[in-house]
Amino acid sequence: MIRVLLLIIGYCCGLLQTGYLYGKMKGVDIRKQGSGNSGATNTLRVLGAKAGIIVFFGDMLKCLIPCLIVHYALGFESQAAYVYMMYMAIGVILGHNFPFYMGFKGGKGIACTAGWVIALDWRITLIGIVVFFGIAIATRFVSLGSVCVVTAVLILCVLFGQMGWMDLGNYALEFYILVLFTTVMAIWRHRSNINRLIHGTENRIGSKK
Repeated sequence: MIRVLLLIIGYCCGLLQTGYLYGKMKGVDIRKQGSGNSGATNTLRVLGAKAGIIVFFGDMLKCLIPCLIVHYALGFESQAAYVYMMYMAIGVILGHNFPFYMGFKGGKGIACTAGWVIALDWRITLIGIVVFFGIAIATRFVSLGSVCVVTAVLILCVLFGQMGWMDLGNYALEFYILVLFTTVMAIWRHRSNINRLIHGTENRIGSKK
């Protein structure tokens, strides 16, 4: 029951569409500009770097704060905290990606995922930052950096769990499955980007298109 409750609470938190609300403040419906996505990357392309940064941090915090609340409530030494925090994070990502009041068309969940990773483990966070910015800067493809970082986080979570660097206890398998679900969902949300990357038509950072 607690798992379902966390999913519901998380979904409600995810409904705070930072990109859409920020765009409205600037007189722009972000859903009708650029890619039509309400996330930070499209906001960056349509409204500029400042807007993109604000939206990214807004989307990140709406997942980070609920996850930290769960972690503090259960205690940082609790094995169950890792799994319960995942249910909260998945709820937030679902609310962000599929907001019911916007026709279930939201963002892609990368900023929200970043919030969960920050709450999860500082070591995985640092590696994730290096992976994302290393790939995004080298290739100028935000989408490629996003796909690679969620894949790296999955691998790191399994590695940390199996090496005992995260004490998952009897929750290990459930935790791995939840992280895998989050990773697959993020990659699926980027399927159009992946198709454009394959065909060489994906937009690069700084491109005018």
